[in-house]
Amino acid sequence: MVTVTMKELLEAGVHFGHQVRRWNPKMKEYIFGERNGIYIIDLQKTQKMFREALQYVTNMVAEDRGKTVLFVGTKRQAQDAVREEAERSGQYYVNQRWLGGLLTNFQTVQKSIKRLKDLDVMQTDGRYEKLTKKERIKLDRERLGLEKVLSGIKSMSRLPDSVFVIDVRKEEIAVAEANKLGIPVIAVVDTNCSPEGIDYVIPGNDDALRAVRLFASRIADAVLEGQQMLTEGGATAEGTPEAEGPAAQVPAAENAIQGAADEPAETAAPETPATVAAAEPAAAPVEAASQSETENEAAEVVAAS
Repeated sequence: MVTVTMKELLEAGVHFGHQVRRWNPKMKEYIFGERNGIYIIDLQKTQKMFREALQYVTNMVAEDRGKTVLFVGTKRQAQDAVREEAERSGQYYVNQRWLGGLLTNFQTVQKSIKRLKDLDVMQTDGRYEKLTKKERIKLDRERLGLEKVLSGIKSMSRLPDSVFVIDVRKEEIAVAEANKLGIPVIAVVDTNCSPEGIDYVIPGNDDALRAVRLFASRIADAVLEGQQMLTEGGATAEGTPEAEGPAAQVPAAENAIQGAADEPAETAAPETPATVAAAEPAAAPVEAASQSETENEAAEVVAAS
């Protein structure tokens, strides 16, 4: 099971919040105290709630291979970590700019994704060569712009099953769209953010690079563990009928053997005078043979004398 230790949280600096004057009162229950003008986050609650979020992700992916998680982190500290961990776990990500309506107006976004794929095909099938230099430059500029914002969701054909967000305050549009569509939201929430609208709150530092990478890597590990559980479960289900086949045949064979052993005792016919009389003639030749041998021995003795 994927988990996180208190030592890892401390080393990553997850417990550091924002300045006291920039706090959000709704985060009061997750704050341990204040030191040098900075709020300190209660890591015991962070650890507990982070484990719950990891368990949810693992169980969700283990239910169905098609379940997906959308990683969202457009701030500079999170861009590389979000892209690397999402690619490692085979999930989708948005790390440049959240397009308004990416979830609520997904059909229109699909048109932009189709346009990007068409431009990629044009480069390989020779149509680019037939265009003028000015037209090629224009299409290149369009393709680069689409690639920048859509590269992480190019293969996403339907809405994700959950959204993992870093910095709720910056990604408030993404959270609002997910809430409108009823998509569960897992988010790292700092002391200057509001936990409202978040299904799985992870109180922690969303500015430190090490903290962001720790959160993203554990979510990716949870996805991979769920996929592994699903694969092992499928292999076990396939092997179960084969294992039960011989085991089910053994009792049937034992019953057949037992029935064959019991059958002569149950069906044996009682002896009758006719049966005994039929068996006696078989013994008569044996008695006659023994009598003739005795007479021959007596004749040999007389001849010798």
